[in-house]
Amino acid sequence: MHILMIFIDGVGLGEDNPETNPFSVAHLPTLEALAGGQRWLSTTGRQMSDRAVFIPTDPRLGMPGRPQSASGQAAILTGRNIPQIIGEHYGPKPNLPIRELLAKDNFFIQLVEHGKTAALLEAYPPRWHRGINSGKHLRSSYQQAAHEAGLPIFEEDKIYSGEALAGDWTGEGWRTELGYKDTPVYSPQEAGKKMVEISRHYDFAFFPHWITDVIGHRGDMNDAIRILKLFDGVMAGALEAWDDQEGLMIITSDHGNIETIGDRRHTENDVPTVIIGSEKEHFAQGLTDLSELVPKMAELLLP
Repeated sequence: MHILMIFIDGVGLGEDNPETNPFSVAHLPTLEALAGGQRWLSTTGRQMSDRAVFIPTDPRLGMPGRPQSASGQAAILTGRNIPQIIGEHYGPKPNLPIRELLAKDNFFIQLVEHGKTAALLEAYPPRWHRGINSGKHLRSSYQQAAHEAGLPIFEEDKIYSGEALAGDWTGEGWRTELGYKDTPVYSPQEAGKKMVEISRHYDFAFFPHWITDVIGHRGDMNDAIRILKLFDGVMAGALEAWDDQEGLMIITSDHGNIETIGDRRHTENDVPTVIIGSEKEHFAQGLTDLSELVPKMAELLLP
């Protein structure tokens, strides 16, 4: 039994408005199949299909205001209501109270303490590592959680060896944005299969995709449709490679954003959580908000 968590930053369930919501217009057959044949919208509701349970999930956690990345990600990885504990939604990077909570306990720490294996499946270029090591930049909450557990944050060598993926899955950005000429480039379907393959080396693998949130803040409808189609292709490959008996594949997000193109702010919408695997129905029972994921994952993976 192992778990692959696919974290899609800034994806919420919005209204069916083709002028602002890319989910209203993009052709996303794989994602829609995971939601019982329906688009990912605020009206979709909880759905069951042969492969998946689709669950609208509360990122607000009882606190007023717009959910933010640092507190939402920390809730996902600690199993605690971080916004209520610190008294606010906070982000994008974790402040000292969130960092202290992540250092005290998070799912990566729990796994390591029980002799389990875990990893972030994204690798980062040298300039990212220099920024962190110099103290000029903060880690995101999920990076901080892995760091507090003593886990390595992968470098470019893992891209070349195929032991990690780029944040855009395909690796195209390492060539177009970072200037590399010989790093691997995958099709979306190949990247999905590769993600599953790498995840099998760990009891818990966490793949973070943050470009959806960037597009929600800065992109247009064409950008949003493009990235969702990429995600759809990745999931097509992942589902082809995934054996439902091997564990659970979980898709979730920290807050809404990309479903309201043109607003550029986070939303207060529910986010999608998708559970894939033979234990999906048991795992999905009673799941309503982001703080409930860790206890359910611990029940599966920890003695």
